[in-house]
Amino acid sequence: MGNSRLEYEYSIPVEDAQEMLNTLCGSPLIEKVRYKVSHDNFIWEVDEFAGDNQGLIVAEVELDNENQEVELPDWIGEEVSHDKRYTNSNLSKNPWKNWH
Repeated sequence: MGNSRLEYEYSIPVEDAQEMLNTLCGSPLIEKVRYKVSHDNFIWEVDEFAGDNQGLIVAEVELDNENQEVELPDWIGEEVSHDKRYTNSNLSKNPWKNWH
């Protein structure tokens, strides 16, 4: 597949998170609910967006490496890993409602 993104996953103290939201994040903020779905020994993170991105649902799976094979569930739609429009930073600048 060759799809990977740099991510940092660790707890941030509430005060630090609030400062980051207030000083680093532009408006509008991305609104979404994340669900974790187990399927075929993988945990899928399914994001259901609200606000200006309402109606958009995106699923991603964490793999051990970017070349690991995964069979996509039948509930997965179009592959959008290489489409930069779907990144949170781009969805805040150009919401899904403007281009779908």
